[in-house]
Amino acid sequence: MKFTQEHEELRRTARAFVEKEINPNVKEWEENGPFPAHELFKKMGNLGLLGICKPVEYGGMGLDYSYNLVVADEFGRAHCGGVPLAIGVQTDMATPALARFGSDELKRRFLAPAIAGDMVAAIAVSEPHAGSDVAAIKTTAKKDGDDYIINGTKMWITNSTQADFFCLLANTSDDKPHFNKSLIVVPAKTPGITFSEKLDKLGMRSSDTAQVFFDNVRVPQANRIGAEGMGFMMQMMQFQEERLWGAANALGGLQICVDATIEYCRQRTTFGLPLIDNQVVHFRMAELQTEIECLRALVYQATEAHIAGEDVTKLASMAKLKAGRLIREVSDSCLQYWGGMGFMWDNPAGQLYRDGRLASIGGGADEIMLGIICKLMNILPGKKKKAE
Repeated sequence: MKFTQEHEELRRTARAFVEKEINPNVKEWEENGPFPAHELFKKMGNLGLLGICKPVEYGGMGLDYSYNLVVADEFGRAHCGGVPLAIGVQTDMATPALARFGSDELKRRFLAPAIAGDMVAAIAVSEPHAGSDVAAIKTTAKKDGDDYIINGTKMWITNSTQADFFCLLANTSDDKPHFNKSLIVVPAKTPGITFSEKLDKLGMRSSDTAQVFFDNVRVPQANRIGAEGMGFMMQMMQFQEERLWGAANALGGLQICVDATIEYCRQRTTFGLPLIDNQVVHFRMAELQTEIECLRALVYQATEAHIAGEDVTKLASMAKLKAGRLIREVSDSCLQYWGGMGFMWDNPAGQLYRDGRLASIGGGADEIMLGIICKLMNILPGKKKKAE
């Protein structure tokens, strides 16, 4: 993939934002979070960073996904995973379906303010019993006149307690699981919405995550995104951009971790020699760097296909799978070379170790990615290879 001057200018803007607005505050947000989403997102909105691929008529830049990739990569250079995760929810998880299928009224009421940074968005799909198994959700939205009455519980919802609206997936009929769901925009201050206490997570400590309860929540049917019953399909499409964004975002964090570890190993002396001079160490760094470049190539390939309008389900699933596993491999290997320092809470390898573990779970677990890839390779059990 070739990047233009415009790509590089956007890269510089995103990197400067991370260095000025995020990294100096990470320690405070990690200890006493969550980070102030409205304040930070408004600054991002002013720079155009929340609507890179969104329509110009609603305040976006109208650029192709390669520009989004560049920014996602740069946000991976933040010294924590929680803030980039929240940004990704805003740009690539809670708003793609709204931008693609929402009515003009919905887009003006919710998409335009999200792009401007005046509203915080959250995606409400997962439930206590239904994470990767999206078809198993139980939240219902039953018709009552021109409204829907929503009842159910959503779990692990990022941005939840600061959100202005949810892009919520609910069952709107008794049809089959893949055809009975709709995506509905639900304002967060609608009566009947309550929240659990902030969830006590292993990582992503700077982002707010809670359980959200919907008790006879009434919203207009006009808040539905697209046609009724098409929610599952729209969410699957939304997942592809979420997975691409996550893989691209991993690149920056992986590189930072490797670079910081190499520098530490140059400075740390053991038995009279810099640690980096041990062949096992510098060979391992070379292996990890090679793996990062392989992931980068896969992400670039998937992005180019996505821009060309191709179905990137397989490539995006592969990129997401590889990113999650590589984060675990890189963070674990690098942490080991930091020795006791790696076990400290504020160590960069330790930070990636605990924040990055979510990458193999959220947005579809590794096992789900493998199932998708196998299906598209036509090698699921009991399936016969199609005739050429």
